[in-house]
Amino acid sequence: MRRDHSPTVRLRRLATELRRAREATGKSLAESAKALGWGSPKLSKIENAERRLNTTDLDRLLDLHGVTEPETRSELHQLLKDSKERGWWSRAPYRGVFPDLLPDFEAEASVIRTYECQVIPGLLQHPDYAESVFRGGQVRDGDAVRRNVDARIQRQSILNRFDPPRYWAIIDEAALRRQTRDPAVMQAQLRHLVQMAARLNITINVLPFSAGHHAGMNGAFVLLDFPHPLDPALAYAETYAASMFLEQPDEIERYDVAFGLISNAALSAAESVDFLEQLIAESEDRDAEPAELAQE
Repeated sequence: MRRDHSPTVRLRRLATELRRAREATGKSLAESAKALGWGSPKLSKIENAERRLNTTDLDRLLDLHGVTEPETRSELHQLLKDSKERGWWSRAPYRGVFPDLLPDFEAEASVIRTYECQVIPGLLQHPDYAESVFRGGQVRDGDAVRRNVDARIQRQSILNRFDPPRYWAIIDEAALRRQTRDPAVMQAQLRHLVQMAARLNITINVLPFSAGHHAGMNGAFVLLDFPHPLDPALAYAETYAASMFLEQPDEIERYDVAFGLISNAALSAAESVDFLEQLIAESEDRDAEPAELAQE
């Protein structure tokens, strides 16, 4: 499967390269902006990947900061071109489905770590379970449900490509025991998790109730690492009001430490598969009880 590029990641990388080029000249942001006839806020937004630029502005920046090597300039122009592409998540029929840029960043991540306490992580959801989640979230319209489910399954394609990211999910027992309206849907989801856990690039750990209070009590989050050294790691957290992408080193460190502590409290990968299979067996036993009572 073809690997999608992340326009946002490419824009961030271009911004980093432009800031490095300016700093190499010893010019301050204000000095460079003045030389270009720009206001400092414009250049600041460009260097922080908050504003896109055109090829003319890029060439002016490269000329000002002495970037003359043809190969380097060509690479930076390619980053600019890539940053203007639209990923599948921003095209029909998925336009407007995603409230943030998470699929954009997932497309280029090399390592994704997630802790989830209420639901099965989206990248591991069975289609029927995903439908149940969206209906439970008050998405009533059938077409809207189907579009959201299709988009969620499309997100999962990164795990099936030739060079998939390393995916590590820690799932709280609460998410695994939360029942769907149709027990067969949850059974299918649990079996799907067992199948996914068998993949070489996927690790699934269960955080059991017996762990007690732990470092993940503040809620779910995702950590994304990228293969290019100029693409800083990201932490992602979602709330009712908004989703947050954090990239400052001290912020990433706090989430990284939390993930490590949660991992230490969780079951091992092998124990987690045994736990999932036990849940499946318990669910099947509950389904069998009514039939046995009827026979009596």
